[in-house]
Amino acid sequence: MNSYRKDFPIFEGNNVCYFDNAATSQRPKEVFEAMEKFNNECNANPLRGLYDWSVRATEAYENARHTVATFIGAKRDCEIVFTRNTTESLNLVAYSYGLSKIHEGDEIVISIMEHHSNQLPWRMVAEKTGAKIVWLECTKEGKITEEEYKSKITDRTKIVAITQVSNVLGITNPVRAIADYAHSKGAVVVVDGAQSTPHMPVNVQDMGADFFAFSGHKLMAPMGIGALYGRIELLDEMPPFLTGGEMIESVSRDSVTYAPVPEKFEAGTVNAMGAVGLEAAIKYIQSIGFDEITETEKRLTERLISKLHELPEVTIYGPTDPDDHCGIVAFNIDGCHPHDVASVLDSEHICIRAGHHCAQPLLQYLGVSSTARASLYFYNTEEEVDRFAEAVSHVRGWMGY
Repeated sequence: MNSYRKDFPIFEGNNVCYFDNAATSQRPKEVFEAMEKFNNECNANPLRGLYDWSVRATEAYENARHTVATFIGAKRDCEIVFTRNTTESLNLVAYSYGLSKIHEGDEIVISIMEHHSNQLPWRMVAEKTGAKIVWLECTKEGKITEEEYKSKITDRTKIVAITQVSNVLGITNPVRAIADYAHSKGAVVVVDGAQSTPHMPVNVQDMGADFFAFSGHKLMAPMGIGALYGRIELLDEMPPFLTGGEMIESVSRDSVTYAPVPEKFEAGTVNAMGAVGLEAAIKYIQSIGFDEITETEKRLTERLISKLHELPEVTIYGPTDPDDHCGIVAFNIDGCHPHDVASVLDSEHICIRAGHHCAQPLLQYLGVSSTARASLYFYNTEEEVDRFAEAVSHVRGWMGY
């Protein structure tokens, strides 16, 4: 039995096999304890009050920002903007940077494997500005070749939007190489880190990201908290995404002076308790270490894929090497709709995802409308993998085939 299971209250006293970690991961008790401490000891509006609770809330909030900045390798704390999730972060960049910097005739390069959160905001920018969307294609295994990105990123390219890890295929993209080439053409690189940040060390400087977004709920933090990294030179130039309380320096009848970064992008009452929970999740990850997390996930993924390969009715999508799946295995069973597969497995208390995974252009390219998806995390076990594979082997029989 995995020794980390005891840290997760949701696993106590049930036999649920949770294989939907790419959507949302479970939370260790350390996260709940940190949030409860904030709620019980300093629940007040950060940044606004001069009394003790508010000062302590501000300190907790800014400490969380520092932890996030260190975790992903930002140069300065102020380069971290707290948001609700990856989607909001990417929309912030599209609306605030994209609409102010992109013009008619410019090109925005998007990979075919992007989650809709890193597609649709840029398609909105293109529609409003007259820019052109250019698609980076991948192989059936999900690889974006050097020839492909060098043929699509040109002097007309102003934005390159790329996911670090595909939420369908699990493959890790060559972000650094793509970023280096994009920068040589004068383009800005926007990286979706929702699937990478929970599973591998991230350094935004090393990867060459100009913007980088991730969600807390995928790395054991609460829902409703996420973060956007942006290079300070870019953030300083951008207009606010939302306006209202706390994001101003001064307001008169005739003029407005906005607050500096990051406050300029954090209008209204912030999710301080969520930020504290995110910090606790990061510290929990750091206490385990990515070497341990990666090794465990690779072992489990290899076992899962090996067992699915024994079933001739199962088709697996993405890389042939299990090590390239980052714990994500998308598959279909002959003659069975993925929604039916998920429902049948749910009757066995096994949780997976089924559908288009908010990546419809990729699935269209793969020639399917939807897939089932099992996604692992370090707290999963070999026993769960075996149980899952055994249940999959019976799905067609349970459905009457």
